[in-house]
Amino acid sequence: MAERRVTVVAEVGLHARPAATFVQAAAKAPIEVSVCKLNRDPVNAKSILAVMGLDVRQGEEIVISAEGEGAEELLDELAAIASAP
Repeated sequence: MAERRVTVVAEVGLHARPAATFVQAAAKAPIEVSVCKLNRDPVNAKSILAVMGLDVRQGEEIVISAEGEGAEELLDELAAIASAP
């Protein structure tokens, strides 16, 4: 299981476009991906409603986890989306 802790710059949970981009990236490969706020239960990052439901705001930290072949590369991409200015 690979994991990244990311400080969110894009308001992933508040705007459809960043959330949709995040979910599209998460769905690119047959990898199990989850995302959660710190100290919360993870949700499946392949569900746009789940990601938008996190209501993640700028400056908050999230944890993105993935398991499977290519997980490290996918997490790097997802972290870049969430932390892009």
